[in-house]
Amino acid sequence: MDFLDYAFMQRALLAAVLVGVTAPAIGIYLVQRRQALMGDGIGHVAMTGVGLGFLLSASPVWMATLVSVLGAVLMELIRWYGRTRGDIALAMLFYGGMAGGVMFINLAPGGSNANLTSYLFGSLSTVSPSDVTAICLLAGFVVLVTLGLRRQLFAVSQDEEFARVTGLPVRALNLLTAVTAAVTVTVAMRVVGLLLVSALMVVPVAAAQQLSRSFVATFAIAVAIGVTVTIGGTVTSYYQDVPPGATIVLLTITAFLVLTALAAPLARRRARGAAAARPVGEPAECAIPAAREAAGEVGV
Repeated sequence: MDFLDYAFMQRALLAAVLVGVTAPAIGIYLVQRRQALMGDGIGHVAMTGVGLGFLLSASPVWMATLVSVLGAVLMELIRWYGRTRGDIALAMLFYGGMAGGVMFINLAPGGSNANLTSYLFGSLSTVSPSDVTAICLLAGFVVLVTLGLRRQLFAVSQDEEFARVTGLPVRALNLLTAVTAAVTVTVAMRVVGLLLVSALMVVPVAAAQQLSRSFVATFAIAVAIGVTVTIGGTVTSYYQDVPPGATIVLLTITAFLVLTALAAPLARRRARGAAAARPVGEPAECAIPAAREAAGEVGV
């Protein structure tokens, strides 16, 4: 535990825990909406914000937050109105964001592409006290939204038309989800990196779904996986001198593979338990709800 003696590791671990909580927390809604790669697209746009931060001598984290939120709003507008050319517009937005980041950082005094590396792939030693403050504030916003509005966000993610009929403000909730995803990207970029953050938003959720179909259980398991792999990756990066972002993502994928291997035997055991609990002579179709309940297939 000697790594806790260093201030930069204390900051890195705090940032890692916050990333481990926030990324799966918003990722579960993106997976339900079949927008698993939204975080990757926002990460491309956030590069322009990082470049502008260097160019304007402002905080790259806050500037990236501003630009990525604007980018997320634009992505939602394109999704609503860009029926025919939406994919082309999104492609231009994503790659324009990358190009803008490279251009702005090279125009900054003393700037070079090397300055982007820690933001693209994460870095332990560059997490500053001001970064930690920004990450804590932004993470608080993400947790407040994803937990406080979980029922509404879940309803919209499952079925927009049904949510609209029930009176929910679907467009406002979709926009809030996109903005929250953008904030999460900037929270995670100092630890995981802009190019790898999408994996931490999606893979823990996919891994948790191997064990449960309940939203609440999946949410809890995904966050637990996120926190475990971010702490494990950060500590491993310190001792082995390897990139933290890549280490965290590889640990996340390993967790997914392990849980996938365990899921099949667990599912068979639940099915046998449901069959044993069925009264003698009861038709098999009558036991379907009980089997689904045993498998954890319940809603919020």
